[in-house]
Amino acid sequence: MNLPTAPSAGPLPLVCAARRGARASLLAVLVVLPACRGLRPTPVPSSVAPAPAVVAGVASAARVTPPPADPATPEEVVRTAIAVFGDSTAATVADSSGEEPVWDIDVRSYETHDRVEHYVELFSNKARERFQSRLSRGTRYEPMIRAKLRASGMPEDLTYLALIESGYDPHAYSRAAAVGMWQFMSSTARDVGMRVDWWMDERRDPARATDGAIRFLGFLQKQFGSFYLAAAAYNGGPGRVSRGLTRFADELEGAEGEDRFFALAEQDFLRAETKNYVPQLIAAALVAKKPDQYGLRIDSLPTYAYDSLRVAAGTSLAALAAAGNLPGSTLRDLNPALLRGITPPDADIWLRVPVGMSESLRAAIDTVPPEALRGFRAVRLDEAMSASGFASRHGVSLKQLRWFNPTWRISRKGRLTAGQTLRVPQEAALSFARDIPDPSLEKFGGPSGTKGLSARGVHVVRRGETLGAIARRYGLTESQLKAMNGLRGSRILAGQTLQIRKSTVSERSGKNVTSSKAKSQKSRVKKPVEKPAPAKKKATSKPRKAASSKVKKKK
Repeated sequence: MNLPTAPSAGPLPLVCAARRGARASLLAVLVVLPACRGLRPTPVPSSVAPAPAVVAGVASAARVTPPPADPATPEEVVRTAIAVFGDSTAATVADSSGEEPVWDIDVRSYETHDRVEHYVELFSNKARERFQSRLSRGTRYEPMIRAKLRASGMPEDLTYLALIESGYDPHAYSRAAAVGMWQFMSSTARDVGMRVDWWMDERRDPARATDGAIRFLGFLQKQFGSFYLAAAAYNGGPGRVSRGLTRFADELEGAEGEDRFFALAEQDFLRAETKNYVPQLIAAALVAKKPDQYGLRIDSLPTYAYDSLRVAAGTSLAALAAAGNLPGSTLRDLNPALLRGITPPDADIWLRVPVGMSESLRAAIDTVPPEALRGFRAVRLDEAMSASGFASRHGVSLKQLRWFNPTWRISRKGRLTAGQTLRVPQEAALSFARDIPDPSLEKFGGPSGTKGLSARGVHVVRRGETLGAIARRYGLTESQLKAMNGLRGSRILAGQTLQIRKSTVSERSGKNVTSSKAKSQKSRVKKPVEKPAPAKKKATSKPRKAASSKVKKKK
């Protein structure tokens, strides 16, 4: 009798599994026998709690590609294994080598889409080396990202958004001043709970940035009801996606679930980058889970893991490394959010340390005087002097002095004012400092950009603004503003763009514009009135001469 197998599995995977032990043999019998009889395996008792990661992934795959009626499906294999053995065996069976990978985002429905096929070809041929390198880097962070996604109930394969955004680079920096593995703007990062200031930029911290990305994606998924629309909004802004769904509601009629993104992408509305964002995500998931099939060789890196240790404000990473006899690069790599080589001088924080070393490092630093652990010394200025002169006197560069004193006071003459206290960095601490742009930079939605967008009827949400306040600013009701932007809720995020009524902008600014224009026009009118005589003489003298010359010619 030919035993039917799941269409995605390799030849007789359960028979092979049976040879590995008695438990696997029993599992094979449980699954194969019902399949032979054309029956379904015994359903899972309600008291058994399946592992979220395994069940979520398999259940999603079952929705994407419904299995044949008779053969046992991978989902049924996992459910039966969980019912008999518990979660661990099910996870082992689901991840057995040789089986078709399982995705928990809808990949199968779109793998033949033109743009998806284009990026699969790109990732596996022309851009193979770069894609391969980024996947290898991702092996360090992917276990942590997947664990956090799993704990939040989000699809684990959203990890590939970090691959598309930055190639899993914690220090990625875009032209628009987006930073980190998940490419956050500073205002949006603060809104989702990250610290971003002169001393610390948690956008560069893989764990904290992942937490923020999960919060943001969760909000977007609730707003749009689709992970692919949420991904598009993550890339192009929720305001643009909302307006697109509203403007093309008739064209999108009948499209449901993830199809809504592809229906919207067919319209001439989203930016090209956003249209290609989801196809890149799908293509990345296809290639990354089957690297051998596409000729990729992925090198595995040590997993990003750490313990935590509470340390005092202003503690030097170099001093900690010396106290614990640790390589300096270890602490620096585990704490990429620390920008100046020290912990923020205004607060105690939890520092990342190698796994298993929190207690020994605590014992070591408790024997070191606090002033020896501090990464700077305080110097009071008794008289005004130039910043360059002060830096030279204390053996540091002007840039290094500025790193540790972002709020120093400078007089109109460009000199450091007397009476203030400056931090002079220790030489060892400087070796851990990063020379990076000011994290407070926010190119998107800055003063000039906001002014230009407002003139075109678009408002960029700034930190602390509410939907009601924005509506009142432009003479709208909150319900009108929500309807114009296709918003169902009242929550908005910094950096989000909202469509506003263009006439409202001119009406509100009309008085000021009119008065300024009137003043300028009056000043222009006054100029020729002040000196009318020379202009009139020049204008009248020439015609008179011309007239007289004409008369002479006639004579």
